[in-house]
Amino acid sequence: MDMAVSQQPHFLSRERTIASPTFNRWLVPPAALAIHLCIGMAYGFSVFWLPLSRVVGGAAPKECPADLGFLPTIVATDCDWKISWLGWTFTLFFVLLGSSAAIFGHWLETAGPRKAGLAAAFCWCGGLLISALGVHLHQIWMLWLGSGVIGGVGLGLGYISPVSTLIKWFPDRRGLATGLAIMGFGGGAMIGAPLADKLMGFFATPISPGVWQTFVALAGVYFIFMVAGALGYRVPPDGWTPEGWTPPSPAANAMVTHRHVHLDTAWKTPQFWLLWGVLCLNVSAGIGVLGMASPMLQEVFGGRLIGLDVGFDELNADQKKQIAAIAAGFTGLLSLCNIGGRIGWASASDVLGRKGAYAIFFIVGFLLYAAVPFAAKGGAVALFVLLFAVIITMYGGGFSTIPAYLADVFGTHHVGAIHGRLLTAWSTAGVLGPVLVNYIREFQLATGAPRGAAYNQTMYVLAGLLLVGLACNLLVRPVAEKYYMTDEEVAAEKKITVAQVREQDDDIHADFEDFVEEALEPEAIAAAAPTSPQKGAAGGFSALLIFAWAAVGIPLAWGVSMTAIKALALFR
Repeated sequence: MDMAVSQQPHFLSRERTIASPTFNRWLVPPAALAIHLCIGMAYGFSVFWLPLSRVVGGAAPKECPADLGFLPTIVATDCDWKISWLGWTFTLFFVLLGSSAAIFGHWLETAGPRKAGLAAAFCWCGGLLISALGVHLHQIWMLWLGSGVIGGVGLGLGYISPVSTLIKWFPDRRGLATGLAIMGFGGGAMIGAPLADKLMGFFATPISPGVWQTFVALAGVYFIFMVAGALGYRVPPDGWTPEGWTPPSPAANAMVTHRHVHLDTAWKTPQFWLLWGVLCLNVSAGIGVLGMASPMLQEVFGGRLIGLDVGFDELNADQKKQIAAIAAGFTGLLSLCNIGGRIGWASASDVLGRKGAYAIFFIVGFLLYAAVPFAAKGGAVALFVLLFAVIITMYGGGFSTIPAYLADVFGTHHVGAIHGRLLTAWSTAGVLGPVLVNYIREFQLATGAPRGAAYNQTMYVLAGLLLVGLACNLLVRPVAEKYYMTDEEVAAEKKITVAQVREQDDDIHADFEDFVEEALEPEAIAAAAPTSPQKGAAGGFSALLIFAWAAVGIPLAWGVSMTAIKALALFR
C-alpha cells in the first residue's frame, strides 16, 4: 500500500459517505426503509411460536418432565418448547434494542450510518442463522442467543442508524423524514409474517415445520436489503441546507434550538428525563394493548362477534375459531394504524410542533382509554375497534415523533446518540405495559370478574399513565444556556471525530476498498474535508430514485394488502 492510498479515508468511514453536490436527499429515506422493514420482523416473530412448540410431539406437543431443571430443559431434544419460553426471544429483542442503542449511539455518530447499518445487517441476519442452527439442533438457548441477544443488538443499531442522518438532510421536515424511516419498523412484520408463513408452508415436511429453513431464507433476503440500505446512506456536507429554505429565527419557536448539547451533558438535563418519561408512558399504554389485542376482543365480546348473545366461555370450539379469525383481523387493523400513525402524526408534528403533538396523544388518548369500558359494556364492537384504532395511531406516532423532538430540544450534533439512550424508555415500557395489562387482567379474573369486564380496570390505569405523561410533556422547557456547547467545542469535536474514524479504519485493506468503490461507487466521492455552508437542491426524478422507492415500496404495499385482507374479517 503506497502512502497516497493510506492517506485516503477508507470506504467504511463516515468521511466517505459525504454526499456529492448532485446527490438527491430523497434517496436516503428508502435506504433507511430497507433496513427498518427487515428488522421490523421482530414484531412478527410470534408467527413461529406455534410451529416451534410442536416440533417433537406434532399435533399434540410433548411436554418436558415437570421435575427437569432449567439447564437440562434448555438443552433437551426429546420434548417440546413452551410458548412462554419462546416468548423470551421477544422480550430480549426489545431489551437489547434499547440497551444496544444506548451503548452504541455515540459510536454511531463517529463511525457514520454506513458502518452502523452494515453492523446491524451482520448482527440481525447472523442471529437468524444461529437461531436456524438452534432450531435444527433443538436448542432453545441458541434461539435466545442468536435472535434475542445478537439479533437484538442488530435491532438497536439498525433502528438508530438513519435517525441523525435523516434529521440533517431534512431540517425543514424533521417529522416527515423520521416518520418515513420509523414507519418501516412498524411495517416490517406486515411483510415478514406472511412471507414467513408462506416459506414455512414451502419448506415443511412430515418431520419438520420448516422453521429453520425459513430463518435461513429470511437471513439471505434481509442481508441483501440491509446491505443495500447501508451502502445507500449519505450524510450532507457540513453546513448544508435545502435550497430555498431559511432556518426559522429562535424567536419563532423557543422549543427549537439551533445550537447543540453534548451527549454526555444531555442525559443530565431535566429535559432528557422528562422526554424519557414521555416516551415510556406513551409506549407502555400502547404496547400493553397490542400484546393482548386478539384475546381482549374475543373475551370482551365473545359470541357477539358472530351474532350470538353468549359469553366467550359458552362458545364451542368451532365458534371460538370463528371469533379468533375476526380477532386476527383486529390485530391486522391495529398494525395498519400503527404504521399509518408513524408517518401521519410525525408529519403533522412539523405543523403542530412536537410538544403539541404529544399533548394531543396524551389528552385524546386519556379520553379514548376511559371510553373503552363504556363501549365494551354497551356491546358497541365498531366503537370499540375505532377507539383502539385511533389509540394505536398515536402509539406509532410517539415513536416517530420523538427523534424530531430530541433534535428540537438538544440540536442535531448528537441527536442519534441521545435518541439511542432515550430508547431505554422503550425497553422499560416493553416490560411495564404487558405486565400491567396481563396481571391486572388475571387479578380481575381471580376476584370473580366476568371476562367481558376483566380489562376495565386496566383501561383506567393506562389512562392514568397518559395523564402522568401529559404532565411530563408540559414540563419540557428549552435547555438552559449552561448546557449548550460553544461553536468552538462543536468544531473541535468534529475534527476529533474525523481523526478517530481514520484511525479506526486504517486496518481496512486498500484492495477491498478499491473493489467496492469500483463496483458500487462509479461517481466521484465528495471531498472528505469539511465544506463551507451551501444550499442544495432537493433533486428531481431519476431512474435510481424510482428504483430505490420501488424496491421498498412494492414489498410494503404487498404486506399492507395482506394485512388489509385479514382486517376485512372485522366487517363481514
